Amino acid sequence: MQNVLVTGGAGYIGAHACKALARAGYTPITYDNLSTGWQDAVKFGPFEPGDLLDRVRLDEVFARWKPVAVMHFAALSQVGEAMSEPGKYWRNNVTGSLTLIEAAVAAGCLDFVFSSTCATYGEQDNVVLDETSAQIPLNAYGASKRAIEDILRDFEAAHGLRHVIFRYFNVAGADPEAEVGEHHRPETHLIPVMLDAIQGKRDALTIHGTDYDTPDGTCIRDYVHVCDLVDAHVLGLKWLQDSRGSRVFNLGTGTGFSVREVMEASRAVTNRAVPAHDGPRRAGDCTALVSGSTRAVAELGWSPERSTMHQMIADAWRWHQSGHFAK
Repeated sequence: MQNVLVTGGAGYIGAHACKALARAGYTPITYDNLSTGWQDAVKFGPFEPGDLLDRVRLDEVFARWKPVAVMHFAALSQVGEAMSEPGKYWRNNVTGSLTLIEAAVAAGCLDFVFSSTCATYGEQDNVVLDETSAQIPLNAYGASKRAIEDILRDFEAAHGLRHVIFRYFNVAGADPEAEVGEHHRPETHLIPVMLDAIQGKRDALTIHGTDYDTPDGTCIRDYVHVCDLVDAHVLGLKWLQDSRGSRVFNLGTGTGFSVREVMEASRAVTNRAVPAHDGPRRAGDCTALVSGSTRAVAELGWSPERSTMHQMIADAWRWHQSGHFAK
């Protein structure tokens, strides 16, 4: 079996990627410092604790496992924190990724799948983004991801590092078998916050803005099921192994859902109303942020079969009812 080094493999998306890799016949090697991940989520291959900034540790892991590829998820990703602590994001995301990339090249591991973000596009309201849209990030999170994309291109030119880059907005849902799921501390994502409110783990969901130019007044966001997302990453790995060259892919539904549509879908799935109250808009929030996925569908053969709102909430609800990772 071929080993794949999965950075951030103890986190929400990374853990699902490890399961998808194992199902596809690879051995995922999780590399994670557990700053936001959970060791309980490492269920599908070996665990190697370590930090991206630790080059000696990275070299040890590359030498031990000799991975054929890297799948890179490890990153800080809170926009509010990125606004107030940009140095933390440049150091962790960019310097950490540079250290990882240098270690991969030194080890001769030249296939690299990078989990980027549509935050690199900045505030492009009410359009369906594609891979040619201008990248104008608004904060250190989006800027750090764009910088990593630039580093990958430079290392391809200098060292032959082949890469696939995925950009996407919100990820939702959970493993249908509830082996792994979404568990952050603190939790800030809409669907798990909403489900926590339904279960009485928090008082209510705050709807940030009800006067947007949308049918129901609440802002619209794109969501992709986590299992569809990681399936795309496995397809990206196979794309590289088939020597098809470096490529960027957006992953989205092309439509998006308003906050109230998400709440209504939750009520239909759980048969429980969502405790909620209206609040003011948040600074910087757009009316609608949506990505297409025409290239991924046409070239990768990607099919986001689970990315309906009802399915995402149903899978997330199953995970929420089954318990969370240990502290």
